[in-house]
Amino acid sequence: MDTRYLKTLVTVVETGSFSKAAKSLHLTQSAVSQRIKYLEDAFGYVLLERSGVALRVTSPGGIVLEEARRMLDIEASMLRKLKRIKERQKVSFCCTPTFGTVYLPGVLNRFMLESGSPADLKFLLHSPDQALEGIMRQEFDIAIVEHCEGADLSLFKTYPLPQDELVFVSAPKLGLPAPEIDLNLLFGMCLFARKEGCSSRQLITRGLTERGRKLDDFAGVITSDDLRLTCQTILSGGGISFLSKSLVCEYLQTGQMVAHYVKDFPQTRKRTIVLEKGREEEPLLQDFVRCIFNVMDVPSPF
Repeated sequence: MDTRYLKTLVTVVETGSFSKAAKSLHLTQSAVSQRIKYLEDAFGYVLLERSGVALRVTSPGGIVLEEARRMLDIEASMLRKLKRIKERQKVSFCCTPTFGTVYLPGVLNRFMLESGSPADLKFLLHSPDQALEGIMRQEFDIAIVEHCEGADLSLFKTYPLPQDELVFVSAPKLGLPAPEIDLNLLFGMCLFARKEGCSSRQLITRGLTERGRKLDDFAGVITSDDLRLTCQTILSGGGISFLSKSLVCEYLQTGQMVAHYVKDFPQTRKRTIVLEKGREEEPLLQDFVRCIFNVMDVPSPF
């Protein structure tokens, strides 16, 4: 059977009407109706109940709809694999700015040295939400996201990485107590925070909410996605920030920055490799994932 008929059924159900499906598929409404009629004649059942105000999927229609979606997914996967045979191998990778700054150079270098076959690489830095959307839209082959507890990654194939620790940091010239500090002392400072959607902002917001406080309680809040600018400002004594320890470890080791810990304040987030389900067996993607684990000095699943 031509899968175009099955796609028409799925589109009609998802859009809720024949006219909307026709517009989505660039067909006439009559052509959409004829395709549904063809399916009903072929299977011997009414698939869609049209008598009410809204379309209703019949019991047999539900069975056909479920299997149609599965067949369309298989077809799409097959076409992607066939397309990749013709094309030069490519890996499109997305990660958060923190991971990109700390680990990505090592991952890319290792992959180019160790990959068994030449491949084009493309990488972008995005927030976790943007990275996951990109995987779903097949814009990215692999993504690495940092996220708080409770994030739903069930739609993807995932590989957990070591958790990321975050700390409040300042310049020694500010004279703030270390390592443990009272939260009220931090409120007197200007806070450099990441934009909405970043897990570090979600984490600090959660910690403040648990204490009945909010970001506005700081002397000032500057939202910036430029990690280099944030670090340089902190080094000059321009305020404080809540950053990944891996990002500022060199500054902490040399004494250019001081780490501050608030008792019982949440300071760890999960870090996860994300792939589209069904692609975890692709050799090129396995090679890339292996490089990520090797650079982070943890055992690889491959």
